[in-house]
Amino acid sequence: MIIDMHLHPIFYKPICEDAEELEFRKNSFGVWKQGPMEWDEVFVEMDYGGIEKSALLPLDITTTEGGYIVTNEQVARLQSIYPDRLIGFASVDPHRPDAKEVLRHAFDDLGLQGLKLNPSKQKFYPAEELLEPIYEICESRNKPIIFHAGTSWEPNTPAEYSHPLAFEKVFIRHPELRCCLAHFAWPWVREMVMLMIKYPNVYTDTSVLYMDSPEESMERLFTVDMGPRWYERGFGRQVMFASNTPRFRAFKLKRALDKIPMRESARKDLYAGNAIRFLTGER
Repeated sequence: MIIDMHLHPIFYKPICEDAEELEFRKNSFGVWKQGPMEWDEVFVEMDYGGIEKSALLPLDITTTEGGYIVTNEQVARLQSIYPDRLIGFASVDPHRPDAKEVLRHAFDDLGLQGLKLNPSKQKFYPAEELLEPIYEICESRNKPIIFHAGTSWEPNTPAEYSHPLAFEKVFIRHPELRCCLAHFAWPWVREMVMLMIKYPNVYTDTSVLYMDSPEESMERLFTVDMGPRWYERGFGRQVMFASNTPRFRAFKLKRALDKIPMRESARKDLYAGNAIRFLTGER
């Protein structure tokens, strides 16, 4: 099994009926060269890469930019169409006065399975007191959080909000909260590794921004940015497969990761086992 833990469904056709909304998504997300995709196209691409399930990530930017890059309701709608292949996450703008109510509704009524936050886009520091009620809701419902971490190509995203060290106080205050700092917090890979060593409920994913080919990028990540056996020996249960589709393609990253030497058990955890633990809290 392979689970892609980082997909933005901004071009899934069932939620692309509104042309103005779609244009807002393109401009806010910083992707303009693609358009709405039929289900056949979505699943052909997933099947080509051997991807059985994908986690769909929305983003609520109502107070910072006046809208959404996909709403919780849209993700719930997509998940309800293909619940065997799509894993729906929620998002909430922490600056909203009704943030707690929005998040409870997403978990309790819409049935979404985790939370996505982007400090750089939503303009908050992870350890701010503003976030404490949100973290407490996630803990009370056993829901994990995927944070954007590291640099971002999206417009208007200062990296200072998403430096991996900005998250450490959160992990100290909430040791049982499962958190993924996405993208290996690139370019701060070593800092990301340090956090995983210290905090066993901290995860990351392979949706790393790459300047070279996917093969060259994954080789550098797993043999240069980290030592060639660090993943297996140090945090083999804390790295998840992820693509950042549509910015990058899952089948290309899977092809690149297939070439990285590792034990078969470590590869199974990378491709699915760690995602299952992250989603469920199972040890």
